[in-house]
Order: sequence, then structure tokens, then C-alpha cells
Amino acid sequence: MRVSAIVLAAGRGIRFGGWGCKLFSKIKNKPLFLYSLEELNRHPLINEIIIVVNSANRAKIARRVRESGLTKVGKIILGGRRRQDSVYNGLGACGDDTGLVLIHDSARPFIDSRLISSVVKRAQESGAAIVGVPVKSTIKSASRAQVVEKTLEREKLWEIQTPQVFKIDKLLAAYRRFAKSDVTDDSSLVEKLGVKVSIVAGDYRNIKVTTAEDLEVARVIAKKRR
Repeated sequence: MRVSAIVLAAGRGIRFGGWGCKLFSKIKNKPLFLYSLEELNRHPLINEIIIVVNSANRAKIARRVRESGLTKVGKIILGGRRRQDSVYNGLGACGDDTGLVLIHDSARPFIDSRLISSVVKRAQESGAAIVGVPVKSTIKSASRAQVVEKTLEREKLWEIQTPQVFKIDKLLAAYRRFAKSDVTDDSSLVEKLGVKVSIVAGDYRNIKVTTAEDLEVARVIAKKRR
């Protein structure tokens, strides 16, 4: 089954410091966004890569892609106002023979071959698979006045990451039906269809770089990786 990877790089990075700051930050002398692209490019199950960018970083990302020899990058397209708008644009750029779509945030640099294989193979079996790790901390829900309403059962809680992989027909159906919904990940839309989504064990090092502090952590992780 042909797998198309959509890598999201269209965000403004407001919590990091604005346009262009985050994805081009260096980790071991390499821009953050290149790490996951290189891993996807060399993985045998990935057939094509579509990068979704914004107007401010498009030229710079395209240049680095050419310089890095990422042969599986077929298209670099503009995203939309919201995350799900960018994903939908990416879906429209997938090849006609695409069976599975892998969606990944470019701000998560530390995916590896094992993780990609696991989530793709589970999605081939179940139709929808996401990566996550068990929550370590105690989680409470609270009112707007910041008064505790309930302590949640930690044993049932997972912190969800990317990549997330879906059969393209399920994902397109979810996007077309719930296009106006505001969600933080693609699985949320697929779940609205009543589709059962499988969770694949992720890695606590698969962090998303959102703030400057996250970048410091990412640099420490990179030093310890092979």
C-alpha cells in the first residue's frame, strides 16, 4: 500500500518567537526541520513526502531540501490558516494511488525508523493508528476559576504525538464532514466518524519543540542519540 507522508511546516511559531525562528534553529549544526524529513526520506515504507509550508519560509525550505538531496519530497505547498486546513491542502496533493497518509509535525525532530514502521504497519491493519506515550503526571480537570473538578485516571491517559497514519479515504471523509471543527490533531476528526484508532507506543524523546526551552531539551537529546 502506497504511503504518502505530509510534513507540516506552516505554523507561525508564536510561542517560540514568531515566523521562521523555530524550524531553522540549529541542533548539532542542522536545522530542526530536516531531522524528521531525512528519517522519512530513507524509510523504505514511505513513497513520497509532501511538505506544507507558509509563504515566509517556502523558499528557504525548498532550498534546504534541494541541498540535502531529499529525493522523496515531491511537492512543497502552502498551508492554510489552521493546522487542519494545512493537512487538507496536503491531502489534495497526494498521488492518486495513495493508500495510507502519514502526518507529522516538522517540529518533532526525533522520530526513528522503528516508530515509523510500527505506526504504518498498525494503520495497514486497522485503518487508523497514532503514536503516544502513557502520561506520567497526575492530571486534574478544573473550572475557569481554577478550582479542581476532577482527578482523571492516569492509567487511561496517553500523551499523543505524531506521526499519525490513516487510510486516506477515512481521513478525507473526516475532513470533508467536520471541516469546521477546531481540533489539535487529525485523530480527533477521524474519531468523530466513529472509527476506532489504535495507539502505538511512542518515545518520550519524541518531543515537539514549541518554546525556546524545548529547543534546549532537544539539543540535549540530540547529543545522546547515535
